[in-house]
Amino acid sequence: MSTSWEVSERQLERLAFRRRQDRRRMTIALVSTTVILVGVALLVTSAPGWDRVRETYFDWEDAKESFPEIAKAFVTNIKAFLIAEVLILALALLVAVVRVVPSAWMAPLKVVATVYTDVFRGTPTLLIVLLVGFGVPTLGLQGTTNDPFWLGIVALTLSYGAYVAEVIRAGILSVHPSQWASGRSLGLSYAKTLRYVVLPQALRRVTPPLLNDFVSLQKDTALLSAIGVLEALRQAQIYSSRDFIFTPMVVAAVFFIVATIPLARFTDWLSLRAARRQSGAA
Repeated sequence: MSTSWEVSERQLERLAFRRRQDRRRMTIALVSTTVILVGVALLVTSAPGWDRVRETYFDWEDAKESFPEIAKAFVTNIKAFLIAEVLILALALLVAVVRVVPSAWMAPLKVVATVYTDVFRGTPTLLIVLLVGFGVPTLGLQGTTNDPFWLGIVALTLSYGAYVAEVIRAGILSVHPSQWASGRSLGLSYAKTLRYVVLPQALRRVTPPLLNDFVSLQKDTALLSAIGVLEALRQAQIYSSRDFIFTPMVVAAVFFIVATIPLARFTDWLSLRAARRQSGAA
């Protein structure tokens, strides 16, 4: 005789109560957000200088005129972001592994890795972009490029590599020592234990903060305009300086917002999922 599991009446009541609470919270959030946004809009548009602000920052004709060229230039931002992201991950992983490997003969490399992370985390990214973008061509070294785009990629890689290296190192150190012991007890070498046992767990744990860093990286590609790269911000500056308007700046800002919001929401979702897993495990 087979029996089927059924949800109890008490559990159904609990689920219905939770759904009512969720709907109530969502309704309150939507109403309060709408009221605040409408209030802010009325306050701004009723200000004495709103007509001048609208003409300078939110002119529809200026936006339509500058949109195509800024969109074309924003492709450069996307290319810089994608290329730098790969290079940053490779450099950061190398630096993080060097700093955690307990080997005496790697002491000089550990010193270099430590100095690198300390110096580049403490130096503003804009300053690094300027130093690399103008300093490397001045050196006149054979085999180096003078292309500001690739010099900007190098600068972003050096700057963000230091931050990401510390995030990955923190993830490696957060893995319980028993995981190392388990890998070694199975006959794996230290390198294989790190590669197959520790790193997968560490990278999974630090994925949300890594994505936050890459959200910042997407915005900081605009810093390449300081060394002459024709990207979205630089193109907007050209329009603004020519016509003494700032609507193109707003258009460029919208491009960055549209590009970063999906990644930011994905980061929030990953963080929430990790929190739910931990609470479930607890």
